[in-house]
Amino acid sequence: MAEDTSKKDEKKDEVKPDPKTDGLNVEAKEGESEKKKKAKKIKRQVLKGRATVKCSYNNTMVSIADPNGNILGWATSGLLGFKGAKKATPYAATQVVANISEKVRKYGVRELDVFVRGVGSGREASIRALANNGFELVSIKDVTPIPHNGCRPKKPRRV
Repeated sequence: MAEDTSKKDEKKDEVKPDPKTDGLNVEAKEGESEKKKKAKKIKRQVLKGRATVKCSYNNTMVSIADPNGNILGWATSGLLGFKGAKKATPYAATQVVANISEKVRKYGVRELDVFVRGVGSGREASIRALANNGFELVSIKDVTPIPHNGCRPKKPRRV
């Protein structure tokens, strides 16, 4: 009877091929993933970028992207904890730019093309803050959408 229990133990130790792992040992796959984890991810260096600043009456949003349009970092005044009317102030805009410059610093961005959209009060403050945070502003362009004759107006109300 002792022999029968040893045979059962041997069967438990056998590894059955799993269709998900294509018959490979699961332990071998875990070892491969450890090798992949050891390889450090190389931070890409981006010297020139595009800063998009959107200043509305209620909020200020700033995002910095590489020349292809891939976002490196973004921030809004609401994200930083400003609430209500304080989100659209010039002070909030400078704080947003300070936050995003810290996020983007690891990519090594030096030069920026700035695209400003909107009519809020944080426009000039955010551009000034970008220049003060160590970025060299190559160009500043206003891309506020302007309607050319716009939508058709509503019919006059009959009372």
